[in-house]
Amino acid sequence: MHPSEVLFQGKHQPASIPACDHYAGSEKLMRKSIALQQELGPIFDITLDCEDGAAAGNEEAHARLVAQLVAGKDNFFGRIGARVHELNSPFFEQDIEIICQGAAERLAYLVIPKADSATEVALAAELVSRHAKQGGRDDLPIHVLIETHGALADVRAIAAHPQVECLSFGIMDFISGHYGAIPAEAMRSPGQFSHPLVTRAKLEISAACHAHGKVPSHNVTTEIKDTEIVKHDATRAMAEFGYTRMWSIHPGQINPILSAFVPRSNEIDEAARILTEAQANHWGPIQQNGKLHDRASYRYYWTVLQRAKLNGLPLSESIVKLL
Repeated sequence: MHPSEVLFQGKHQPASIPACDHYAGSEKLMRKSIALQQELGPIFDITLDCEDGAAAGNEEAHARLVAQLVAGKDNFFGRIGARVHELNSPFFEQDIEIICQGAAERLAYLVIPKADSATEVALAAELVSRHAKQGGRDDLPIHVLIETHGALADVRAIAAHPQVECLSFGIMDFISGHYGAIPAEAMRSPGQFSHPLVTRAKLEISAACHAHGKVPSHNVTTEIKDTEIVKHDATRAMAEFGYTRMWSIHPGQINPILSAFVPRSNEIDEAARILTEAQANHWGPIQQNGKLHDRASYRYYWTVLQRAKLNGLPLSESIVKLL
């Protein structure tokens, strides 16, 4: 049996997607982002944005452009998704139909914003599936933005939906939905990591994702020029709140986010030693450096190596064989 079958038998094996989700809305920025992904490789995803990217009156043309870019020859890796208009928008289904009709087979995912309940997510998923199937795709994942009171109340049910791959926290809409009860300082650091209502939302989203093997994606950092702030936010999101992915809104944010989320070389070496010995012992308990390890810790170290592989870190031949 493959190690993953042994370690995750009967359990949710976490979804595995890049740690950075880079958003681009205008045609110029979308094309620049795709060129950057060609250069760096599939170590970050690109989300082409219809919700905030389409100018008023240009929604249909923008959706067609998104479909063209996703289906085009420059989408080397198949790691480009799209965010559609919100569910109550007259352009919601139009976006889905156009993008799926033109690019379903090359689309990485669709992002659903402003959902207000698990019921709405289920209806959106059915709609996506119908149009994706017409476009030749049976298994198109959806990512859901958690940015309303209703979505947060239903977050575990949303995470449990089989078509949902990732939940993202929409911090700005979430805070604005409190109509001044949460101060603006909570939209950025350090307030976003200390205000109780915001941290509660972040923790509930992360916990729901991990309970169902889905990916929690942390909200955007609005600071663009100071990359240390971006890296600091990403580090706290991972270490304190359990997030494994984060938004980028500027190319300069991509590397700081990745550097915060990827495993360190000593973590990779430790994981490789433990799993190599565990495999040799047929996945029974082992002792290493005076510490006991069993399948619970093996699953942790397995995800360390998976994250390293996914984010393009150089791995030894022995680790590659193990994976």
